[in-house]
Amino acid sequence: MSNSNYSPAIDPTLVTGGETVGASLTNVHLSSRTLLVFVFFLLIFTVAARPITDPDFWWHLKTGQYLLQTRSIPHTDIFSSFHYGKEWVTHEWLSEAFIFASYQIFGYAGLIVIFALIISLAFLICYRTFRGRVGHPYVIGFALLLGAFSTMPTWGVRPQMFSLLFASVFLAILENHVLTGKKKNLWWLVPLMICWVNLHAGFAIGLGLIVLTILGVMLDGFVAHEGAIPSVWNRIRTLTFVLLACLAAVMLNPNGLRIYSYPLETLRSHAMMKYIREWWSPDFHEPMFQPLAILMLGTFAVMALSRKRASLRELLLMIVTCAGALRSGRNIPFFALVATPLLAEHLWLCITGQRWSQFLTRPEQRETGRGALAKVALNIVVLILIPSSLAFVRVTQAAGKQNITSSENFPVAAVDFLSRQHVAQPIYNDYGWGGYLIWRLYPDYRVYIDGRADVYGDAFLEEFLRVHDGGPNWREPLDRQGVRTVIVKRDAVLSRLLAEDPGWSKVFEDSQAVIFIRK
Repeated sequence: MSNSNYSPAIDPTLVTGGETVGASLTNVHLSSRTLLVFVFFLLIFTVAARPITDPDFWWHLKTGQYLLQTRSIPHTDIFSSFHYGKEWVTHEWLSEAFIFASYQIFGYAGLIVIFALIISLAFLICYRTFRGRVGHPYVIGFALLLGAFSTMPTWGVRPQMFSLLFASVFLAILENHVLTGKKKNLWWLVPLMICWVNLHAGFAIGLGLIVLTILGVMLDGFVAHEGAIPSVWNRIRTLTFVLLACLAAVMLNPNGLRIYSYPLETLRSHAMMKYIREWWSPDFHEPMFQPLAILMLGTFAVMALSRKRASLRELLLMIVTCAGALRSGRNIPFFALVATPLLAEHLWLCITGQRWSQFLTRPEQRETGRGALAKVALNIVVLILIPSSLAFVRVTQAAGKQNITSSENFPVAAVDFLSRQHVAQPIYNDYGWGGYLIWRLYPDYRVYIDGRADVYGDAFLEEFLRVHDGGPNWREPLDRQGVRTVIVKRDAVLSRLLAEDPGWSKVFEDSQAVIFIRK
């Protein structure tokens, strides 16, 4: 990610001509490079196009419906029985409106495609920050796919994907400013921040990236004894003004000044960090986190072995984002966006310094005439038509399986029963099913709990879990709150306890859910 003057022994067209694909049919090598990069992004898109399984998706969808139908933004809870009217910081309101509008127009298939495109676009922007410094598509592909797949545990139709996209844009703009000194694009961060703060609370990451860039530029300037050079101070001053402008822009949201403290309050929640899986540290024994382990170890290794020294700014970004990713799985995407360009660049520098690298760096024999035409045609078939067909099949399958996926992950039949029978309220429900109940049953029913953990608070989460897990005096909250109906997973501890309790009667059971009503 840093500027450098080096001349690896490669065909210059490999690093300078990436935008002139197929200038002539004889330029076969260049066409192959660009087509391979296209395939890498198509692969990212194909893997990202998956059925919707995120339990929070459903309350996001219902919130978007509420926003568009009422033309108002709720600032207090409207979905729950026991926290109705409590403050609700709707920091994702614009994402939710977008999700519901897209669902209305395109259905589940459209949502799956749109968010797969958002994920792919984030890594396309990431690729553009290093494309001119890496001379072979295999190295580009390895870095891109490893970086992208390390973020897979966070993918889905969810507002967090907008933070992935905006973080990628912020890093690209900041990188361009540091390398070129140009200020024009830098000021685009201000309107982008206005959009980001209304889409997701991950806007705080954008502010953090600007702060880290300022610190990195200062460190590089002073260590290189450039502290007295006006250009360094001019760059720091410009970045500081942009940071202040972005800080001011943050208040342009429906929650006003309240949004400044919201991200910190979330981080201070003991119960959220303890019980919500995506806030946990990644467990590298799980296969889904192993690409992240390879990305971490591989990037630091090639940076250490590279013939070019990484800048202090790059090291600062790597260390801080790596620490964030190790602390919480939600932070993995930001590390991946920082590490991927560094992995690609320094891996290429390590490779080009070795004798065995000649098979990557030697120019390819160029064909002319019919041979060139045949090779281009083969490239189009193998690298475009076949992968595109597979991507189409994947999207079609993902959309077609959505109803099956929903019935496998959410209590579809049990909610059908509740809707028909009009059981007594209030209802106690499984945490992961609250969002689905909101989508299907609101406003006729309100939920006990759902994925908006910030609305419920630590004490209520702890009490919910005490009941759910059959902890000490587990009946007391149900009695005190007058809960009349319980819907939980069939294998839940509470299900077994209520089945043995003479005060409760089982009225529904299937392979997923069980419903009890108070006698």
